[in-house]
Amino acid sequence: MAKIAYILLCHKDPEAIIQQAERLTATGDCMAIHFDARAKARDYRALRDALDDNPNVTFAKRRVKCGWGEWSLVRATLNTLQTAVAEFRRATHFYMLSGDCMAIKTAEYAHAFLDRQDKDYIESFDFFDSNWIKTGMKDDRLIYRHYFNERTQKRLFYGSYQVQKSLGLTRAIPADIQVQIGSQWWCLRRRTVEAILTMSRQRRDVMRFFASTWIPDETFFQTLVRHLIPEEEIECRTLTFLLFSDYGMPVTFYNDHYDLLLSQDFLFARKISPDARELKTRLGRLYAAHDVEFQISNEGRNLYTFLTERGRTGQRFAPRFWETESSLGRERELLILTCKKWHVAKRMLDQMRALTNTPVIEYLFNEEGTPLPDLGGIQRTLEKRTRHRRALMRMLFDYYETDRLMICLDPSALDLMHDFFSDRSHTRLLRIDCEFSDEYLIGHAHRVGLAGEHTPHATLERLLPTIRNDIASEVDQIRDAGFERHWAVQERATELDNARAIAQFLDVTQDTALEVARAPYLFAD
Repeated sequence: MAKIAYILLCHKDPEAIIQQAERLTATGDCMAIHFDARAKARDYRALRDALDDNPNVTFAKRRVKCGWGEWSLVRATLNTLQTAVAEFRRATHFYMLSGDCMAIKTAEYAHAFLDRQDKDYIESFDFFDSNWIKTGMKDDRLIYRHYFNERTQKRLFYGSYQVQKSLGLTRAIPADIQVQIGSQWWCLRRRTVEAILTMSRQRRDVMRFFASTWIPDETFFQTLVRHLIPEEEIECRTLTFLLFSDYGMPVTFYNDHYDLLLSQDFLFARKISPDARELKTRLGRLYAAHDVEFQISNEGRNLYTFLTERGRTGQRFAPRFWETESSLGRERELLILTCKKWHVAKRMLDQMRALTNTPVIEYLFNEEGTPLPDLGGIQRTLEKRTRHRRALMRMLFDYYETDRLMICLDPSALDLMHDFFSDRSHTRLLRIDCEFSDEYLIGHAHRVGLAGEHTPHATLERLLPTIRNDIASEVDQIRDAGFERHWAVQERATELDNARAIAQFLDVTQDTALEVARAPYLFAD
């Protein structure tokens, strides 16, 4: 059975560290602590006084002064691992933690989880080919030498960097090493940790290289694990649930996140707010509990992205450079149906196609699987279709040899609507307004990944008003956009009223429009 040795790097709040150590070792697991050598001596003494009698807690034999982005963090981790491997002979896994982490599963669950697969859990993506680094320095982290702390010695850090850059003082990466990158929160098996410690003693060239890279805690272990362990024994993920804001800052969890955290497919969460006392108390009791069943829905990341993006519906103020001077064609007519219930729009679209003989394409900018002709590859992904929207539409007009084409768009695609209405072509828009029951909104949350099969009912109840308001907001933005040639069909309206809007949209007779409005089960879910 799995026995975990937690590797805890910390620098403050000894009382919280003592509580964390006592919680995690009460069930038989172990902990090795590195307390920053820069920290207050009295805080370290308080830790030793409280925990030295605990046989499942040990301290790194050699403490290091740590700094963000420095090699010192890796050195401290290696020192703590060496102590843990020597002290805890029965430990099967070594789990990297910070003082801000807390368990979101029971010890029973964690042990069973690790027993199911004989694997290491660590993010490790190719440093050069992946998109893990979103902004800032990338290759220069490795090919130049970084001896100063970017946060506390900014002038020296960038001064040294610029001198090396101007003189071309680059260096080679060790030839047999393929540098990887990923989160520093990992869980590794004993034999993997022992192999890393052995390599760190034998390969001084690798150690010298990483010792002068920038932010090596995101590359050192990630690279060595890939170098030493077969790919099939590595699970490229972290077992610690963490989110980052748009500004690259870790998201903090509070008291009302308890149900959300427990439903994620992770063993720990970071960061827990120091002020979230209720959350800490509930999670603190959880680790030692028995026979707890967890309903995993794993919607946390999608839900956070959805909630933080509300209200950020910016518009594009200028055409992209590849669309400059491009147009669908002055003589062409683009008809757009927009509806949040895609099945309703598709039913109406089928009826319109049958009665008007106009080529129609469903949600081509929203559904990857929308049937499209081969247009040389531009149609293969949603990202390509959206980026080359006008070129794609021109090619579709040409393919169907028509000057009149009908498509569906989700109401969230306001930027596409603005783009098409700003074109010299003749664009028309028919908005289909539907009623949304709670059952439908719950289904919608499942379809878009905001909720899972086992999402707690309380979470859904809090989520439904937000989704409903979000859908209403999209409709309001379309109405406020001031599009010419814009009509609306409403589920609550009469067939005659809807037929009038359809007749103007399609430029057909009232009788033809009535046939469209009377499509069987048009608004049925």
